[in-house]
Amino acid sequence: MSIGHNAETSRPDARNWVKVLARYRDPSLSRSIGELAITTLPLVALWAGAWAAYYVGFWWLSLLIAIPAAGFLVRLFTIQHDCGHGSFFSHKLLNDWVGRVLGVLTMTPYDFWRRTHALHHASCGNLDRRGVGDIDTLTVREYLARSWWGRLKYRLYRNPVVLFIVGPAYMFLLQQRLPVGLMRSGWRPWISTQATNVAIVAIAAGLMWLIGVQAFLLVHLPIVMLAASIGVWLFYVQHQFEETFWAQNEGWSFHEAALYGSSYYDLPHVLRWFTANIGIHHVHHLCSRIPFYRLPRVLRDHPDLRDVGRMTLMESFKCVRLTLWDEEKERLVSFREAARAS
Repeated sequence: MSIGHNAETSRPDARNWVKVLARYRDPSLSRSIGELAITTLPLVALWAGAWAAYYVGFWWLSLLIAIPAAGFLVRLFTIQHDCGHGSFFSHKLLNDWVGRVLGVLTMTPYDFWRRTHALHHASCGNLDRRGVGDIDTLTVREYLARSWWGRLKYRLYRNPVVLFIVGPAYMFLLQQRLPVGLMRSGWRPWISTQATNVAIVAIAAGLMWLIGVQAFLLVHLPIVMLAASIGVWLFYVQHQFEETFWAQNEGWSFHEAALYGSSYYDLPHVLRWFTANIGIHHVHHLCSRIPFYRLPRVLRDHPDLRDVGRMTLMESFKCVRLTLWDEEKERLVSFREAARAS
């Protein structure tokens, strides 16, 4: 990984970048419609192809088709993500209603998610404001102060099988059916989640009636589960890398946390397309109103940003072992490193 929070070399000043990035914010209506079309139509075609393969007896081919279909579903979620930031279209109503429709396909209630995600952006990297829209992260001191049972629960939560397989399935199939985290925040989170649930049930029931329960489950569940795991992995590596940024409230800065607490996940071109440039996350956190299709241009115009928090696909797999924030070293460490230090 390149320049991180602890780099001794000079680094770009986070606050100064805000004015520079403002000129990239305006979305193009034709480009946005085009991106939506080239994502949605192939997803529908692949879904139909997976069902056709199952119908003629090639169930294994249906599972293979689920892989690219999951990629398009991830891309659709990223478009929904842009709508939530008001960056995909110029008009708020258009962003919101496209986001709500996509939320049914991604099984993510749009208005509820938009609110929790805004809290994530507002508190990212703040040790005193953890808990909403984050991967749970303890400091070394907090972990060592826990009982053996508390440590075991945190270790289980941080296990890769739980984080990237069990967790995504639970979150997208069950947790997001209720406004968890905003249960007492008025009627809006409930309207968002329950309206999305009703639409999901109606579409699922219609498809089950049309093609059968078994066919629907075999075609749709692998796509959703694979896309969910990919989505959680992307969110994980965007903030859980060694030289990320965490600080107590008095030492926390929104701009510094945005730029240095978010990675630049430098993926191969094909994966960059399927993830809709969400890997350029440090720029996104610093200026969330930039449409995803303008993010590569930011890096082309401003090469200084290419080395901030950069990690490659192969480097990202090492992040799985990083589980605790070491406040003295100001970096994420593994359980083993924390045990040696203690």
